[in-house]
Amino acid sequence: MPAPESALVVLVPEAEALVKPFRDLHDPSAAVGVPAHVTLIYPFKPPHEITEPIIDGLRQCFADFPAFTVSFEILRRFPGVLYLAPEPVEPLQKLTRVIWKQHPETPPYGGRHLEIVPHLTLAQIADGPRLDQIAGEFTQAAHERLPIRLKVSNVALLENLTGRWRTRLTLPLGT
Repeated sequence: MPAPESALVVLVPEAEALVKPFRDLHDPSAAVGVPAHVTLIYPFKPPHEITEPIIDGLRQCFADFPAFTVSFEILRRFPGVLYLAPEPVEPLQKLTRVIWKQHPETPPYGGRHLEIVPHLTLAQIADGPRLDQIAGEFTQAAHERLPIRLKVSNVALLENLTGRWRTRLTLPLGT
């Protein structure tokens, strides 16, 4: 069994109907219970270290951050990853930086990438031609279903204690 872990994310339930069939087939995180989302900080802290003072600090951090709206319409790629890009990206980047500033021991993407690139993953596979095919299938499926608009009004704390992810709690923005 994997070590317990956690993440801070923005859930995107408005995208589930469109992206779930692709994520279920091509995104390993979907297979272990992670819904459509934009990652803010992963990994965060081991779940047993997320105490009430940590949660209260996050609540205070998010209370000063106003809710905002993003749209998902543009399909983009990283090597081996197909994703929907949120626009504008700045509020998500700023939210990530605010969390990181409060918890400098938990850099975005575990410190593996210097640039903060908010994204909603559709597929993670190393096969470039297959990724091209998935992009084509998604474009066809998404015809007249994009953009997806989301009012970001909270951050979800996800945890994985058993090999499956679940939402531990959601923390509101701008309260």
